[in-house]
Amino acid sequence: MLAIKNGKILTISKGIIEKGTILIDKRKIVKIGKNIDIPSDSRVIDASGKVVMPGMIDAHCHTGVFADGVGGGESDGNEMTNPVMPHLRAIDAINPEDMAFKDLREGGVTTINTGPGSGNVIGGQTAVIKTYGKIIEEMIIRAPGGMKMALGENPKRVYGGQKKTPSTRMGNAAILREWLVKASDYQNKWKRYEEKLSCYKGSREGIKRPEPPEKNLCLEELALVLERKIPAHIHAHRADDILTALRIAKEFNINLVLIHATEGYKIADILAKKEVPCIVGPILFSRSKYELRGMTPRNPALLSKAGVKVALQTDEMSAVRYLLLNAALAVEQGMDENEALKAITLYPAQILGIEDRVGSLDVGKDADIIILSAYPLEVTKSHVEIVLINGEIVYERKTGNL
Repeated sequence: MLAIKNGKILTISKGIIEKGTILIDKRKIVKIGKNIDIPSDSRVIDASGKVVMPGMIDAHCHTGVFADGVGGGESDGNEMTNPVMPHLRAIDAINPEDMAFKDLREGGVTTINTGPGSGNVIGGQTAVIKTYGKIIEEMIIRAPGGMKMALGENPKRVYGGQKKTPSTRMGNAAILREWLVKASDYQNKWKRYEEKLSCYKGSREGIKRPEPPEKNLCLEELALVLERKIPAHIHAHRADDILTALRIAKEFNINLVLIHATEGYKIADILAKKEVPCIVGPILFSRSKYELRGMTPRNPALLSKAGVKVALQTDEMSAVRYLLLNAALAVEQGMDENEALKAITLYPAQILGIEDRVGSLDVGKDADIIILSAYPLEVTKSHVEIVLINGEIVYERKTGNL
C-alpha cells in the first residue's frame, strides 16, 4: 500500500481536494479524499505544499517510432513506399529503450498515443502506451489506438515527387475513398461467406462446403475503421482539408478524430455541431510549410470556446515533455484553465477510449500520478517532483530517475 497525503489534489473529474489523501494498492487508486485512514504498513509520501494531479497524456506524438537523438536513418515513422499502409503497426517499431521515454517521464507525461507520421494517405495503426516499461507488451493500454490517415501537403508531396498518385488533394481523397470502398467490399465478401457457411453447417443435405475469400491484411485492418472498432485519426491542417475529412467520415460512417486541425478555428461552429474531437497542436511551432500559414496559438482557445472537445498535442518525440508548456501557452492565449488541464489529461483519455483507466484521479483508475512543486500552469514556478506509473515511482527529481 502506498499513500500520498496532505497534497492539493486536482482530480480533474471532481474538482480540487485540499490537503487530501490518495491510497494506492496493486497499481490502482483505492481511496481518495479527506480524512482517510492510512494503514500502518503503508509507504507514505508527504505532499504538503505540493500539487497532485493525474499523469499527463499526449494524444498524438511519435515517441519511440521516430528514434530520438540518432537522426533520420533510424526513423521508422513513415513507410513511404506505398500511400496505403493500414497493416503497419506502431508496436512493431516502438523501442522502449528510446531515450525520449525518460524525458517524458521527467516532464510528467505518463501516457501517449504514438504512431506513424503523415507521409502516407493511410499510414498505419497507432498505439496507446504508458511511458514506462521494459518491453512494449508491458506498456500497451490499447493497440491499435487508431488508424493514422493524412490529407493535405505531406502525402501529395511524397508521392508527387515519385511521379505517383497522389500528387494532388483530389488524389489524397480519391485514394482514401477507394480503399475504404475496397474494405467495405471485403467485409461483404466475408459476410456472404459466413452466411453460406452457416447454411452449410445447418443443412442435412450434401451441400458443398463454401470456400472462404482470400485473406487481405490491409483490408482486414482497414475494416476495423468501418466497423468503428477504432477511430480514423486524420491529419489535416487547412480548413478545406478538415472539411474533406468530415465529408469522407460521413460517407463511410466512421469515427473521426481530427489531428492538428490547425485552421479548425475557421470552422469551429461546424466542428462543434458535428461533435468532432480535435487533437490540436503543436502550437510551439513555426509556419514551416504553406498549409500552416493560418496557424495561430489561439486555435485551442477558439475551438474550446465554440464547444469542441480539445486535446493538446506536441507532434513530437522527446519534446513531448513540454506538453504542460503548451497548455500554459493555450491559457495565455485565452483558453480556460480548467479546460487546458483537461486537454492534457481527461479529454485525451476520452478521445482515445481509455478514460476508464487514466485521465483523472478516481477510485479504480490506474495510479498514474504526478506531484508538482506548484500549480501546474505556473510554469516558471512549478516543476515535476515525483511521477508514478501503475503505482510505481518511476521518477524522483531529488534523486533522479529509477
